[in-house]
Amino acid sequence: MKRDIHPEYVETQVSCTCGASFTTRSTIDNGTIRADVCSECHPFYTGKQKILDTGGRVARFEARFGKAAGSASK
Repeated sequence: MKRDIHPEYVETQVSCTCGASFTTRSTIDNGTIRADVCSECHPFYTGKQKILDTGGRVARFEARFGKAAGSASK
């Protein structure tokens, strides 16, 4: 490896929106990373279903036109 061209590899604090936090190592300058999901709150690891996206395009379409709008006769 060449000297003096690589970023500094420092300890970094990762904090999740659920409140969990842990320490890892990274090249991030400020030493903190904010995550939306982590192993404490992700459905794959917890086994619980949690809705992350509550207002998608399909939900808005169904709210406007109803679920039977796509099956109308031509």
